Amino acid sequence: MKYTQLGRTGLKVSRLVLGTMNFGPQTDEADSHAIMDAALDAGLNFFDTANVYGWGENKGRTESIIGSWFAKGGERRDKVVLATKVYGNMAADGEAWPNHDKLSAVNIRRAVDASLKRLGTDYIDVYQFHHVDRNTPFEEIWQAIDVLVQQGKILYVGSSNFPGYKIAQANETAARRGGTIGLVSEQCLYNLAERRAEMEVVPAAQEYGLGVIPWSPLHGGLLGGVLKKEVQGGRRASGRAADTLADPASRAQIQAYEDLLDKHGVEPGEAALAWLLSRPGVTGPIVGPRTAEQLASALRAVELELSEELLTSLDEIFPGPGPSPEAFAW
Repeated sequence: MKYTQLGRTGLKVSRLVLGTMNFGPQTDEADSHAIMDAALDAGLNFFDTANVYGWGENKGRTESIIGSWFAKGGERRDKVVLATKVYGNMAADGEAWPNHDKLSAVNIRRAVDASLKRLGTDYIDVYQFHHVDRNTPFEEIWQAIDVLVQQGKILYVGSSNFPGYKIAQANETAARRGGTIGLVSEQCLYNLAERRAEMEVVPAAQEYGLGVIPWSPLHGGLLGGVLKKEVQGGRRASGRAADTLADPASRAQIQAYEDLLDKHGVEPGEAALAWLLSRPGVTGPIVGPRTAEQLASALRAVELELSEELLTSLDEIFPGPGPSPEAFAW
């Protein structure tokens, strides 16, 4: 496994992040534990979750599965850089009681204590704001965070799904307050097929020293060899991938992508991860394996070096917006 610093911090994290969203809804507890063991054995030390994972009446279930894995001992907790998130409401029916969601000081305090209990730990390495809260000023948010840092409940803070201007606003507010390190990471939608983050989010993250953690690196399976799997009678596309493939032009684009990688003898999913690992500012993409085999495929991507010829061809199939601010102006 290869490691890098998380943004401007001294924290060393693996170039892949283990996403746990499938733990509970799609992967049972025993298999989830086996995947986490395999990830740790491979040197993957950065685990990502969220308080709402498990979804519906099972919100919090994913954190509990991680907590029961930590409880097995073997220095599991000590070896893991643990990241979870706050924002969503935890009501099973989706109807939040007032102040039981988003980023008010009262909800941050309540949510972190609940996450710590489910996770079976006394601290969270990276506590992430899952979404922007337009109703809570950053002065209030940072005041609440400062208390949690002083209490030793969290060490670092990251954002998720923030636009560039909110990254700037958050960290400028932190700088004015003094004594607050501010955001150190941004978790965003970023992959070969969805490159809008390159316009503002990635440049803002680089300017303020945030590590970029892309989620959905295979764009809902679209970049994982979906057409080849269809032909072979494997798992068919669903969700975002199915919607995209319904468009003839998009389907032709994915076919060109798969044909290119077949020509180079590279697996599509591994190429998509390796491409992200080659992007400036990227700490590591989040991989969310449902099985041990999917984890093994993701791990191979860390060692995969894409040639300049292949990188150029990928840019031709999936052109990015171009450098910022030029992408906005001409």
